[in-house]
Amino acid sequence: MGFFSDSLNRISPSATIGVSAKARALAAEGRNIIILSQGEPDFDTPQNIKDAAIRAIQAGKTKYTDPDGMPEMKEAVVGKFKRENGLDYKRSQISIGTGGKQVLFNALMATINPGDEVVIPAPCWVSYADIVQLGGGKPVFANCRMEDNYKLKPETLDRAITPQTKWFMFNAPSNPTGAAYSRDELKALTDVLMRPKNKHVWVLTDDMYEHLLYDGHKFCTIAEVEPSLYERTLTVNGLSKAYCMTGWRIGYAGGPEPLIKAMGKLQSQSTSNPSSISQWAGVEALNGPQDFIPINNEKFKVRRDLVVSMLNQTKGIKCPKPEGAFYVYPSCEGTLGKTSAGGKVIKTDEDFVTALLEEEGVAAVHGAAFAMSPFFRVSYALSNDDLEEACRRIQRFCGNLR
Repeated sequence: MGFFSDSLNRISPSATIGVSAKARALAAEGRNIIILSQGEPDFDTPQNIKDAAIRAIQAGKTKYTDPDGMPEMKEAVVGKFKRENGLDYKRSQISIGTGGKQVLFNALMATINPGDEVVIPAPCWVSYADIVQLGGGKPVFANCRMEDNYKLKPETLDRAITPQTKWFMFNAPSNPTGAAYSRDELKALTDVLMRPKNKHVWVLTDDMYEHLLYDGHKFCTIAEVEPSLYERTLTVNGLSKAYCMTGWRIGYAGGPEPLIKAMGKLQSQSTSNPSSISQWAGVEALNGPQDFIPINNEKFKVRRDLVVSMLNQTKGIKCPKPEGAFYVYPSCEGTLGKTSAGGKVIKTDEDFVTALLEEEGVAAVHGAAFAMSPFFRVSYALSNDDLEEACRRIQRFCGNLR
């Protein structure tokens, strides 16, 4: 009998974290590395949010809070859901976690039994399937095609649902593709979930990139589009991306009280409360000025256009233009079967990104990590100069393939 648990053997380390670690190790050796693998804005946390944290420290607000968040933070989340999404929650329907990942983890661990299925549109964020598997559940991928701008079709969702389906996990704007949905496109999906045969399916909607939308796209969330789904939807969000607070680790969710209570029970026996200081910063983030978000978005849009344009001028690469988030998900199918200048045969998207990192010093994440090949993910949350240089290196790498 092995020392480690069977559940641990069902999962892999995060591929995005792994690629970034390898890139940092090469940089430490003196290599000039451009890291396009991290989903992290390069903008600093706004000053008013930092000041709120400093005030909290100085006022001695450094003690334990309730395990799943202090009342003031929950109240700020209640206000946010009402103001921005038209969703009415009470404080008892709100969970605050150490980042959105913990909130997702708690929800799935509190509900999944062995054999339960979770439908996940693919490509998808690297952690979804592993968290499902850790709980003994089975991820069921509903594939989204590049030709459809990586958007899930209603008939694909319907086909993926079985009597064993417990959850439908939905993320838009999407990591890794940046795909965003109109209200009508969401309504077509919620109509599927409202069919009598699908009424046993719960919805977990990950809205982490809600505020990162371009070209006039308007954000909607599932319980807002279909109020009848309110009682079986967990709406998850967080401060990491739009508020440039990745290291502060604050995520939150609104949902039915019994589920929130179960998640709180789990959190009380794992991490207990998120950092009190981060929570006070979170109160300011949600209640304070929001004017920096459109300013940052304008910069992201310029970066998106630069990266899409340069990648589409690259031999063997096709790159759709996403509507949101700060990622592009290009196809590298045109490079497969070729040999790099360094002598590496490119058989898979993992071969492609490995050779790109080793030979040109550009770190991207292979599509297999997001459950869809042959693609790779590029994060454009870097300066224009870095992005231009990275794209030039990708162009050179692909141009040298034989």
